[in-house]
Amino acid sequence: MSEQGFKDYKLGEEITRSLDNLGYQQPTEVQSKVIPIALERKDMTVKSHTGSGKTAAYGIPICEMLEWEEHRPQALILTPTRELADQVMQDIMNIGRYKRIKATAIYGKQPIARQKAQLQQRNHVIVGTPGRLIDHIEKQTIDLEQIKFLVIDEADEMLNMGFIEHVEKIIRELPQDRMTMLFSATLPKDVENLCHKYMNDPLDIEVKTEAKTTSQIVHSMYSVRDENKLNLLRDVTVVENPDSCIIFCRTQIRVEVVFKELNKHGYPCGRIHGGMEQDKRTEMMNAFKQGEFRYLIATDVAARGIDIENISHVINYDFPQENESYVHRTGRTGRAGHSGTAISFATPTEEKFVANVERYIGFEIPKRSNPSQEAIASTRPAFEEKIRGRRIVKKDRGSGSNQEVLKLYFNGGKKKKLRAVDFVGTIAKIDGVSADDIGIITIEDNASYVDILNGKGRLVLDKMKDTTVKGKLLKVLEANRK
Repeated sequence: MSEQGFKDYKLGEEITRSLDNLGYQQPTEVQSKVIPIALERKDMTVKSHTGSGKTAAYGIPICEMLEWEEHRPQALILTPTRELADQVMQDIMNIGRYKRIKATAIYGKQPIARQKAQLQQRNHVIVGTPGRLIDHIEKQTIDLEQIKFLVIDEADEMLNMGFIEHVEKIIRELPQDRMTMLFSATLPKDVENLCHKYMNDPLDIEVKTEAKTTSQIVHSMYSVRDENKLNLLRDVTVVENPDSCIIFCRTQIRVEVVFKELNKHGYPCGRIHGGMEQDKRTEMMNAFKQGEFRYLIATDVAARGIDIENISHVINYDFPQENESYVHRTGRTGRAGHSGTAISFATPTEEKFVANVERYIGFEIPKRSNPSQEAIASTRPAFEEKIRGRRIVKKDRGSGSNQEVLKLYFNGGKKKKLRAVDFVGTIAKIDGVSADDIGIITIEDNASYVDILNGKGRLVLDKMKDTTVKGKLLKVLEANRK
């Protein structure tokens, strides 16, 4: 059977164009299995590991089936972590860019008043963590009456984090006439029960990506006493000399200790853990994605929601205590056809966790001896040259699409009685610009944001400096990107 491409799925021109700009060429296995069935609006459970392309597997059909004209949210996507919520929101916005699909991420540790204001805007898709979604349901600040599509992403992690009851509570608030998709690396009994209780004759899809994923990753392990880990980490990074590396620690305190040690020795590094403010976490994640530093020290909170194609190394400074955690951590490398290296440190007391993981992944993790002084000495010049060298700016998945989009800021909004239609009517009258060149419009109380597509942003920016909107001459600037 010949391989199908995205053009074979009878997607609209706007979605196809976005996929081309985003560099989507051939569907992954999970995408080829899910997209045709999702377009028929059938309920499904999908068993698929991280890095398999599942966000696009549900994001593409949802963006295709959404009705742009509907002002109320039509799709709800539940995620276990804030980082994943942000990542999914961005992926949906990129896929739906030319259809002007608006997505909003809702999660804890963010001002609820700000989220309330966002939820009052036109939103086609809401992506959120269960706890904060329940807060909005209880405060009646979220409209779920028109939800036609529900996605439960990483359901096994929802179970591990104790969110399953929250998920059930949210489901009971949704219209029964909807399509439901559930994605999970494993299907524990509680998750399976959830499917049968709230889904309509779901189709079960399993994507056996584990062997494929691990074949692209070289796994290895060092046995080390806890007090010797910092010295071993420095020796291993000198010998390995990674281009881009995530170092996973079990606790926030451990992250801080490792960060200070590497920082002291001149490593370009950053850190991320659950004790940091969300804005700082987002800023740190974006800086790492863009290659501003090579080493990210993180707790498991960062294992979900990082979608960077060329992380060369993952180091488990603390060996994970759960099998799934090992797969999710190491799955940050070896993505999108690239090879990767996964290195784990294990203390003598962690042998039982190692044995459990090896049974789960189906192979023994090769043991390595500590790097010799000769190996360290011979590789140190190249390591230090890379540490001192210029950073390599990375492109994320949306960069191709964003090159054609300019977000404009106007210093007027609802309080000046401005509406989206006022901006469309004005901007579409500019010579060389049509309504098709206008993307997502967000109207706040005292400001408005308009995406200008197709490389027409500079033209519109110049013209709007002397053009009134509804009789008002507004200040217009290029908006700061998130």
